[in-house]
Formats: sequence, structure tokens, C-alpha cells
Amino acid sequence: MLEKNTIEIPLSKNKTYKMLFGSLLFVIMAAWLIYAREDYGNPILILIVGIIAILFFGYIAFFLIKTLPDKSPGLIINAQGIVDNASAVAAGFIKWEDVQQIKVAQVMNQKFLMILVRNPEEYINRREGAIARNAMQMNYKTYGSPISISSDALAISFNELHQIILDRFNQSKEL
Repeated sequence: MLEKNTIEIPLSKNKTYKMLFGSLLFVIMAAWLIYAREDYGNPILILIVGIIAILFFGYIAFFLIKTLPDKSPGLIINAQGIVDNASAVAAGFIKWEDVQQIKVAQVMNQKFLMILVRNPEEYINRREGAIARNAMQMNYKTYGSPISISSDALAISFNELHQIILDRFNQSKEL
């Protein structure tokens, strides 16, 4: 049963289809690059880059296909914390008591909320799957937190998401 002050933010099917299309396009382009590698410089380097691109964008496409039938919310925000189900490296349940700070990070034109927690290794270690754990570890080394939340797959703008999470975080400190 949901608390009356619980906010559920659904996954955006429209955004998911767009990301799936983009991921599949990159897989196709990487496969073509591998096929035509003899025409473009160092064939071994192009083969390696092509394989990495196929694996990376293929993983993203697989995750997106898996989430399309999912009816569960991308994020649930309540008095206890945040339940993150918004990405392939979603953190799961994040307790407000673990949260130290919320920062905005940007990679090119994409903004993320970095949720800095006092026990980052715990969040990394509880994540199943080596790819997701490694991505969280890389986030931790780069941004100081394994937990990043983007509005890319959510039915909400980044600014709205940022404000809601910041407000709830500040409310949790008052309790």
C-alpha cells in the first residue's frame, strides 16, 4: 500500500522507443563498420571498436526491450527514500538516511542527479550483474557516487525531477 505522500514517476514508453531505435541504429552502424573495416584505416582497431559498440549498445537495447512491457514506475519517492527502477544500472531502494548530498552532473547535453550516499560500496555490491556493478563503480570513481538518476526514460522533465527529489531530501532532514 502506498503512503499518501508517495510520488510515482512512470517510465516513458515514447522515450524508451526512441532510445531503443537509437541503440539498434548504433548496433547496425557498428556491424557495418566491422564488415567494411578494410576500407577505413586500421582494421584491427576498427574491429575492436565495432565489437565494443555492438556489446554496449546491444546491452542497452536488450535492457530497453525488457523494460517495454514493465508497468512498474521508474521512480517511487516517499518518506523513506527513493526506489530507482529507471535504468539498466538502477540502484533500487535508496534510504534518505544514506543520502548525504544531491548534485547535478552533466555529460555532453545529458543531465544526471548524482545521489551521494555515505555507503557507496554497499549500493555497488548489492547490484546484480557485472556490467551494472562496473558501471556503478565507474560512476563512483568519476562523480563520487555510484547512484545516478536521469530523466531520460521517465515521464518527467529533468528540472521537475530535480526539484521533487531535492524537496523530499530536504523534508527528510527535518524529520
